[in-house]
Amino acid sequence: MNKTNKTFYIDTLGCAKNDYDSQVLAALLMQRGCTLTEAPEAADILIVNTCGFIESAKIESIEHIFSMASLKGKTKKLVVTGCLSERYHEDLVNEIPEVDIFTGVNDYDELPDLLLSDNKVMADSVKGRVGKVLPYKERVLPGKSYSGVLKIAEGCNNTCAFCAIPKIRGPFRSKKIEDAVKEAEVMAEQGIKELTIIAQDTSYYGKDLYGEAMLPELLRRLCRIHEIKWIRLLYVYDDGITDELIETIAANDKICNYLDIPIQHIADNVLSRMKRKSTGASIRETFRKLRANIPDVHIRTTMLVGFPGESEDDFKELMEFVKEARIDRLGVFAFSDEEGTLSYTMDDKLPEDVKETRRDSIMELQLSISEELNQAKLGKTYEVMIDEIHDGSYIGRTKYDAQEIDNEVSFVSERLHELGDIVNVKITEAYEYDLVGEEV
Repeated sequence: MNKTNKTFYIDTLGCAKNDYDSQVLAALLMQRGCTLTEAPEAADILIVNTCGFIESAKIESIEHIFSMASLKGKTKKLVVTGCLSERYHEDLVNEIPEVDIFTGVNDYDELPDLLLSDNKVMADSVKGRVGKVLPYKERVLPGKSYSGVLKIAEGCNNTCAFCAIPKIRGPFRSKKIEDAVKEAEVMAEQGIKELTIIAQDTSYYGKDLYGEAMLPELLRRLCRIHEIKWIRLLYVYDDGITDELIETIAANDKICNYLDIPIQHIADNVLSRMKRKSTGASIRETFRKLRANIPDVHIRTTMLVGFPGESEDDFKELMEFVKEARIDRLGVFAFSDEEGTLSYTMDDKLPEDVKETRRDSIMELQLSISEELNQAKLGKTYEVMIDEIHDGSYIGRTKYDAQEIDNEVSFVSERLHELGDIVNVKITEAYEYDLVGEEV
C-alpha cells in the first residue's frame, strides 16, 4: 500500500449520511498516511462531499465547489464526491473543469488510489460497484465526540415518486448485525454516549439479509453497550413500525422515546400519487399505538406540500391532521420538481407561490402547537445532554430532541460540566421551540 504525507480537507454538505461517508473517507486516507486538516488553505487535497437531493441543496453544493476551486491554485487537487456528483456526473465534468476527480457515493474505496497517483487531472468517476451487504468501515470521528451516527444500511427499495435517492445510492443493503454492533462498540470506546441510528428506511433493516426486519434485535444488542446512554431512531417508516419494535422501545430505557417518521402527507389521494406505502388511516393508527404504548413518546415527522395534484381539500385535510395530531416536532417542505423522478413527468403541478403559502400556513399553525406542548413542560425535570458551553451557561437537549434538528434547553449552573454530560434540568420558561431551566 503506497503511503504519502499529503494533507486533506473535507467540506461536507447535506444530511447525516454524508457526514458518515466523509468520516469513512477520512479514515481511508489517514490509513495511507494522509493528515486531516481543518484549514482548506493548508491542504494538498480539497474534497467537497455534495448533496443533490433537492434544488436548494444542489445550488449550495455548486457554490461550495466553486469556493474550493478558488483556493486550488496549481498544486492542490480538487475532488467532488457525494450525491450531486453521482447524479450529475457528466454535466459537472463538462461545466467545472477546475475539478480533478468526480466520484459518486459508492466509490470511496477507490478514491485514495486516485488521489495519491501522479496524474494531475482525472475528471472522471470511478463508478464503484454496489455490493449486496453494507460492509464494516473504520471512521474518523470529530475530536471530543459524544454524539454520533450509526448507519445500519445504505440505499433504498422504496419507489417514492418525488425521490431520486434509489437512483443515487442504489438498492437497500443492510450491514450485518455483528458489524453494526462492533462499530457501535468502537464508537463507545471513543467517547460516544448518544447513538443515532440512520438509514434511508431504518425500519426495513435486515429484510434483505435475514428475510425479516431485524431492527428490534439490533436495538436490543446495542442496549447492552454500557457506555451508550441514549439511542435515537431516525427515518423510521410508518409501514415498518411493528408491535415488536414498539415493545422494544418501551422496554429499554436507553432507547429514546422519540421516533422520526417521515409521513409526507395524510390525504390518501396525495399519498397514492406519491407512491407511498402508507395511508391516512395507517398513519393515524401508528401514531395512536405509539402514544398508547410508549410513555411520553415524542414523534417527529416531515411533510411535503404542493405535490402535483394536491387539491385544496387535500391540503385542508393535512391542516386538520396537524391540529388533531399535535405533533411534537414537525418539518414542512414545499415540493421540489426533480428531474429523473416519477413526479417530474406528472401533470397538475402547482405554482411556486401556492406551494410556499401552504408550507408557511402549516408552519404557522405548528408554531402555536409547539408552544403549547412546551408550556406543558413547565415545572417538570428532564435529563439534558450538553451541546454548548458559554461561561457558566449551557445549551443542551432532552431525550426528545435530535442534535442540530430539534428543540434546545438553556440553563445556568454553578457546577462545571463538559460537552456530552447529562444533567437534570427543571424547566422554568417555555417558548415556541426552546426551553429555559435550572439544574437540580
